[in-house]
Amino acid sequence: MAIDINLNRLGVFVALVRAGSFTAAAEQLGTTKAMVSQHLARLEAELGVQLLVRSTRRMALTDAGERFHEDCARVLAEAEAAIARLGECRDTPMGTLRISAANDHGINVVAPALAAYAERYPQVRVELVVTDTVTDLIAERFDLAIRLGWLRDSSLRATKLSSFRQCLVASPAYLARHGTPTVPEDLSTHRWIAVSVLASPTRWVFKDPNAPDCVVQTRAVASANSATAAYRFVLEGLGLSVLPDYIVEAELKAGGLVALLPGYTLPAGGVHAVYPGSQPPVKVRAFIDLLKERLA
Repeated sequence: MAIDINLNRLGVFVALVRAGSFTAAAEQLGTTKAMVSQHLARLEAELGVQLLVRSTRRMALTDAGERFHEDCARVLAEAEAAIARLGECRDTPMGTLRISAANDHGINVVAPALAAYAERYPQVRVELVVTDTVTDLIAERFDLAIRLGWLRDSSLRATKLSSFRQCLVASPAYLARHGTPTVPEDLSTHRWIAVSVLASPTRWVFKDPNAPDCVVQTRAVASANSATAAYRFVLEGLGLSVLPDYIVEAELKAGGLVALLPGYTLPAGGVHAVYPGSQPPVKVRAFIDLLKERLA
């Protein structure tokens, strides 16, 4: 039959033995000598065993008290160590950081950031899952997801890290063969490369600050389920497409791609860190901060 013990009394008992007197123990614990004596008396009553014998001038452990003190001291030391380890987890990134990210952004942006994070925090093992499926963070045990575009309503917490531009691009070779569109309406006659994971891969809304929005329906000659694959189609001159800036930026600078319709803009997409719970653990906060720095 289990004995119902107030565990706080174990700490008082260990402190009393270490201090060597009721007066010294009371000073260390910030209480009164009478309260220490009361805790000991109640502990002995709960255990049904005498732990100490004392006179007016000295005290000594009984045999049972000696064995019980050794066990209590070990238990309290283990508890203190557990609390210290928990404090380290609270203050220092450690453990496993499991992240879900969209395929293209995960490969091009999140993976390099995770590599830098792992170098900065060697006590963390990083795990990246790239998928264009919206993952269930709690059921699939993800610490964090990096999601693009426009977030759906959710019970999850989200932090906006950055935004990305959507760029209408084509290769110089394609433009040499098919001509360069000068207004959005021209796109309906051009060869379009569709990114099939988008909600509307062939319908686009172009904005001009001096005119109403222009809605264009394009004609796809090819499609791919990732922006990176569509990017390769565009580079090869198969057609033109709208692709995120983090994929096309290098080729735009190098001249391998050409940005089209410079007077028009497309809606910018957001980059969000999504996580369960109101307060993310330190390993998650540290990665969010690092990724936000790199995206700034």
